[in-house]
Amino acid sequence: MPKSKETPLIRLQKYIADCGVTSRRKAEWLILNKKVKVNQQYATVLGTKVDPSLDVVEVDGTVIDVQSVQKVYLVLNKPRGYVTTLNDPEGRDTVLDLIKFIPERLYPVGRLDYLSEGLIIMTNDGKLANMIMHPKYEITKTYEVKIFGVVTERILQEMRQGIYSDGDFLKPESVRIIKILPNKTWVEFRLREGKNREIRRMCESLNLTIDKLRRVAIGGLSISDTPIGKFSFITKKQLMTLVGMNPDGSKRKIESPVFVSPKKTMSPFKDTDRPLAKSDDFHKYRKDKYYQTIESQQLVRELEELADAEPVQKR
Repeated sequence: MPKSKETPLIRLQKYIADCGVTSRRKAEWLILNKKVKVNQQYATVLGTKVDPSLDVVEVDGTVIDVQSVQKVYLVLNKPRGYVTTLNDPEGRDTVLDLIKFIPERLYPVGRLDYLSEGLIIMTNDGKLANMIMHPKYEITKTYEVKIFGVVTERILQEMRQGIYSDGDFLKPESVRIIKILPNKTWVEFRLREGKNREIRRMCESLNLTIDKLRRVAIGGLSISDTPIGKFSFITKKQLMTLVGMNPDGSKRKIESPVFVSPKKTMSPFKDTDRPLAKSDDFHKYRKDKYYQTIESQQLVRELEELADAEPVQKR
């Protein structure tokens, strides 16, 4: 079939993502597993390119067309215990379970792991999703992390200097204490590079145990007004403005918007008898042991309550 001179050729996996079918990575899997046809012929080569104005693309027997896709953008406050994959082989709840009644097929921009919570952008606009995830935009992401034990000034300095982990140099844009609890410390991290599991890897390298991790903002976009498990719609223009993009998709030349937290910076304790954050005693709360530890503690509490209960008097 002759190609149109007016329309540039697009890589097949990108076109599938732009149509809102799935992410670019999943689109590659669909191509390699003979789920995609171009002009009624299976396309199994990742380098395949198509002309959207001439070629007919089918995914699992359904013809897709980027022009007919209604773009949807929403901000989701992901709860703990949900995965950000579209299908989980372990049968766990996914973020799609939280937006079941939305007819369009949406997918998450970026990821938060199973035990993490907070801001996830959901959309079927593959082009914009890829731009948001691209490192060149240097979009600052803000996280609040509750760490077991007392976080000292020395620990903060180690984080600020950066840490090597599995060949990566991990260094937050900023890190500060925002709340001190009797046996835990809330710390705010700001990241720009967004390497895989960056905060968890950084904390593990320093022998710190995370109790809770939540993403509160991407650029100037936050979940301040979105309850956990809920979502709100946003326009493309609003989304691009808040993450620091111009309407044409280019990076704004002026400083990109950044979420401003209302929480004040707190000074770390210098001397304390409370357990320090680097204590090995907190390892039982780590990901691989977390639920087993919580269940054991719950059982102990129930047994103590039974022991403290008044015996029932026989009539």
